[in-house]
Amino acid sequence: MPFYNSEEERQHGLQQLQQRQKHLIEFCYTVAQKYLFEGKHEDAVPAALHSLRFRMNVHGLSSVELVPAYLLLAEASLGLGRIVQAEEYLSQAKWTVLKSTECSYATHSLLHRNLGLLYMAKENYEEARYHLANDIYFASCAFGTEHIRTSGGYFHLANIFFGLKKLDLADTLYTKVSEIWNNYLNDHYQVLSQARIQQIDLLGKRFETDTGLDEAQEAEAIQILTSILNIRESTSDKAPQKTVFVLKILVMLYHQMMNSSKAQEYATRAFNLAKEQQLSVQEQNAVQDLLNLISAEEAHPVT
Repeated sequence: MPFYNSEEERQHGLQQLQQRQKHLIEFCYTVAQKYLFEGKHEDAVPAALHSLRFRMNVHGLSSVELVPAYLLLAEASLGLGRIVQAEEYLSQAKWTVLKSTECSYATHSLLHRNLGLLYMAKENYEEARYHLANDIYFASCAFGTEHIRTSGGYFHLANIFFGLKKLDLADTLYTKVSEIWNNYLNDHYQVLSQARIQQIDLLGKRFETDTGLDEAQEAEAIQILTSILNIRESTSDKAPQKTVFVLKILVMLYHQMMNSSKAQEYATRAFNLAKEQQLSVQEQNAVQDLLNLISAEEAHPVT
């Protein structure tokens, strides 16, 4: 323990320690989330445990702030096939929420999403639908019905309907998820474009692209959109425009992540599919413009 000359120094030292621990809480949480979205469940466990330990140090043993870490551990356990362990973590999270009078809509959303995933793993789809509907409700209260933070609930609900062969319902929800991400990335790109123009005017230098997302959110976007793409491609003969739409969203995502090779790969696939399926000239031109944009970025990297 460090030695302090005064009470003021001691308080300052404690505040600094708490700030460091809060930073570590968020860092470990983001790392664990990223691993989960990438399907690396074993790797997510240490980061989730560290997040839980730091949360206990900062907030105490019964704080609702512990719930997100419990949910990470539950999701990791589900991914590893340890359903009983997942249920234990979820019971702890649920009990903590029930005791709390200050639980946010966002935390309620996460709890119901993970309960939905648990019941999906147990093939109790009626209970899973109930919890995912609650996830969507609470996420909508916290962020809005068209927010990317709400899209995960729609996505998991779509997966249930797809598995139950209720393809029209699944299709509607997959389309909604795609549109949410398309709107977010397009809106963000417009903001970046305006900032880029201002940057060039001021400094004569090009402006770096980014997604406005943290690493975990980027991993979530990739996981959701590639999953939808796989489903769309399996039925692309029936609705090729829907496949092209998802490909274009992935182009924008990877472009804003500054992964030009991936962006070009998806843009080329979109262009080829649009030509093969003889989509409208307007659609083909839109994809061609996107491919030209990516090719131009590849030829003139950010300086």
